[in-house]
Amino acid sequence: MRLLVEHTTTYNYEQPVRRLIQLLRVTPSTFNGQSVLDCRVDVDCDARVREGRDGYGNGTHTIYVDQPISRLSVTVTARVLTEDRAGLIQGLGVDLPPPVFLRSTMLTSPTEDIRRFADSLIREEDTRLDLLHRLNGEIHRLMRFDTGVTNATTPVGEAFMQRHGVCQDFTHLFVVAARLRGIPARYISGHLFRRDGTQAQQAAHAWAEAWIDGLGWTAFDPTNAICTDDAYVRVACGLDYADASPVAGRRFGGGAETLDVAVEVRKGTTPGQYQSQAQQ
Repeated sequence: MRLLVEHTTTYNYEQPVRRLIQLLRVTPSTFNGQSVLDCRVDVDCDARVREGRDGYGNGTHTIYVDQPISRLSVTVTARVLTEDRAGLIQGLGVDLPPPVFLRSTMLTSPTEDIRRFADSLIREEDTRLDLLHRLNGEIHRLMRFDTGVTNATTPVGEAFMQRHGVCQDFTHLFVVAARLRGIPARYISGHLFRRDGTQAQQAAHAWAEAWIDGLGWTAFDPTNAICTDDAYVRVACGLDYADASPVAGRRFGGGAETLDVAVEVRKGTTPGQYQSQAQQ
């Protein structure tokens, strides 16, 4: 499937920001089943942009703004060709050994409630793949999607206790439960083409990848209870949301801020000639 992704993040500041540094993980990469045809990063002010790669292999753009601004808007436009590989992730240019993704973090620290949940999934006859499919389905069954009860800093135990959350909470729960069973698992950020016709979305999407010996990394989306297919555009990975978040940074001054995120994913047409760059 040829997909066009437009992802805009806009900050408005109560007072002018004197200086700002933003780290972006917003550009998809090419691997088996996902080919980036073109990608462009636009910044709506005078800024220096440095491209790089973080420790998880994610492509990054660091934005430096050295003059006062009251507003910052960053737009990523990418055209990507995808294919359905039943969740199999192969051919990544840079990757870490699977045991790295057994580590716990502040956002993915297991509670006793989650330990009991992970233990309840065990079946003696199960393969690792069977267990992961059951985990994917059980999270979808137990958790209710709700944008009003959690945020980016909500620990997974709190979201699970409430049985409410958004895709990042579903993903954190999958990752924690898999790790408790000794399965390396990681958080993935990216985009989802909605087959129901909805193009405009309020945020990027999130899902998980788990390591299966003899098969490799396999992607599961507990929010929708499926393995990923050609409707998914993979952007970044990490131990949790903080490692793979689209935008992170620091600023000096500015007072209170408001954040607006707009995402549109639709079927693309003729590929353009975009390259990653900042608009001057």
